[in-house]
Amino acid sequence: MSTGLSTGRSTHRPAGRGAGPWRVPLAALLLAVAPSCLAATAPPAAASWPDRPLRILIPFPPGGASDTIGRTTGDQLAQQLGQPVVIDNRPGAGGRLAIEMLAGALPDGYTTLVGSVGGIAISPSLYRKLPYDPERDLLPVSRIGEIINVMVVNPSIGVASVKDFIEWTRKRTEPVRFGSSGTGQPDHLAAEFFQRAAGVTMTHVPYKGGGPALVDLMSGDLQLMFATYVVALPHVKSGRLRLLGVTTPERQALLPDLSALSEAIPGFGLSNWNGLFLPGRTPVAIAERLFVEANKAILSPELKRRQAVAGIEPVGSRSRAEFAQFVRDDTARWARIVKQSGIVVE
Repeated sequence: MSTGLSTGRSTHRPAGRGAGPWRVPLAALLLAVAPSCLAATAPPAAASWPDRPLRILIPFPPGGASDTIGRTTGDQLAQQLGQPVVIDNRPGAGGRLAIEMLAGALPDGYTTLVGSVGGIAISPSLYRKLPYDPERDLLPVSRIGEIINVMVVNPSIGVASVKDFIEWTRKRTEPVRFGSSGTGQPDHLAAEFFQRAAGVTMTHVPYKGGGPALVDLMSGDLQLMFATYVVALPHVKSGRLRLLGVTTPERQALLPDLSALSEAIPGFGLSNWNGLFLPGRTPVAIAERLFVEANKAILSPELKRRQAVAGIEPVGSRSRAEFAQFVRDDTARWARIVKQSGIVVE
């Protein structure tokens, strides 16, 4: 398996304090944790952290949205902490390979992970057995990014909104076919959740990756997909696909004119989040320091610019405890979706 390595030493400007697409006020964050107080009470190893390069594990190949989140965050952390940040792409097993590596790493704060919703929140209910215990082996630090996911259809079906699509589906006599990047993948489960929440029946057509599925959606073999905004956008601009809405509970700051599916289906809401994780048993002082630095990093104008190009909204957390609860809640939400769908992946 190939591994892409690059140093994250950054020459970017220090993170600004201006407003942006971020839901947590910086003042509240900085009041929650004071780094100087942490240093005063931290053990010697934690007090000197970091005194050597850090490594960020990315569960996907270079070039994707999670990779962009990891690299932009790593660049800014390198500038703030005064240490290089090495990006270590470890794709495989739907993100579980990198998670297993983090679980087995020394809990010294020098190995971190950009965890995604699929590997962290979905895998525990999708797979009968995992080589790690998410509660015991992973320490949530903070959310850092939201990958914008959208509902897209073939324009030939003649619908312009989510409500139109639901009505069209209910009246259609032939099966409505939706594609996904594979059974049990987040785009598959999003569509399963949608059809139950909307009260419609559709047929799943799994592919080996989202690319081939999009090709068939544009050709008319499929009628619907849930895809990342940045992947769908070129085909939307060319007129071969039509956007109907974003999957998050509320509209996205980057796409204020695009409705959220919850506006047509009350209670619908799925987040394609990414967050920073440390190995379990990492000292609290180190985890709190990384929390503060990560939430400072996502305010950087350069980071926000680079992530916006990739269809990503920087999102922070008010505290490590809030993020940990968010992960537990999202894991439970996906467990219900998996159970209702009857999906089990060996």
